[in-house]
Amino acid sequence: MATKPPIIFRLLISLFRLSSNHPVLFLVFIGLGAGEYAYEVNIARPPLLFQGAPQAIDRRNSDTWFRILRNHGFILGYSDLRGNPLWVEYALTDLTNSSALKRPSHFETDWRSLNRVSHDSFRDSGYDRGHMAPNHAISRLYGKQGQADSFLMTNITPQKSNLNQRIWQRLEELEAGYFATHFGKIWVITGPIFNRNIERLPKDWTVEIPDAFFKIYITEATANKPSIALAFLIPQSVNGKEPLHKFITSIDDIETQSGLDFFSYLDDNTEASLESAVNPRPWHTNFVNKQLRW
Repeated sequence: MATKPPIIFRLLISLFRLSSNHPVLFLVFIGLGAGEYAYEVNIARPPLLFQGAPQAIDRRNSDTWFRILRNHGFILGYSDLRGNPLWVEYALTDLTNSSALKRPSHFETDWRSLNRVSHDSFRDSGYDRGHMAPNHAISRLYGKQGQADSFLMTNITPQKSNLNQRIWQRLEELEAGYFATHFGKIWVITGPIFNRNIERLPKDWTVEIPDAFFKIYITEATANKPSIALAFLIPQSVNGKEPLHKFITSIDDIETQSGLDFFSYLDDNTEASLESAVNPRPWHTNFVNKQLRW
């Protein structure tokens, strides 16, 4: 039996046939698509982003190509070439009066993805299905739809258990249980870091295995207080018992390693100051330096 061509080629062929056989209908289709794109860029996405979407530093580098996918309560840049979200962004507010939801037992394929990564892609791989937008906080703030979107495979990346179930969980507890309560609202950008030695999941070669992960926290400026930022870069190789302060870094360092440029809408001086700083004090270092309970 002949193998079907990839979905992107079938789509292009269908569009070519439509333009040839029904030119007026094709123009209507293009117009609707342009309108939808304008709505996404100008209306739907901005409330989910702090100072603009991350951008590839070198747009010729296919390793940093991504498509923006908007979800309920968070937004991400997904790489179909790497089978990973390259960045995920969400805002957290005080969760004190919100209710927890029962955790789903299964992850779902995202129909918007071209490579169709599934729950079973990770089976017997030695890696956890690691949330980038966290189930706990997203479900409590954005309800069942937000939780369902957080279990789409476009929000998932391979993480070692010692990272995912220990130190990464500690960061998620810290951001939801302390940062969001203390500051009222914080923005979080998170994602994977890859080195040049590419490894892939044994059951799904379209999914690359990251070597590290980053988290960036940033507050909104007020009349009395400027924005402050805190960044972490954590390798897959952790044993999970390390204190968090060991992994504090600068946003500049994360930009260099990820190939992404963050907060491009900020004025140059503010952006340079925030991204070069390594200062956990405003975030209360007694919490950041706290030894993990494991």
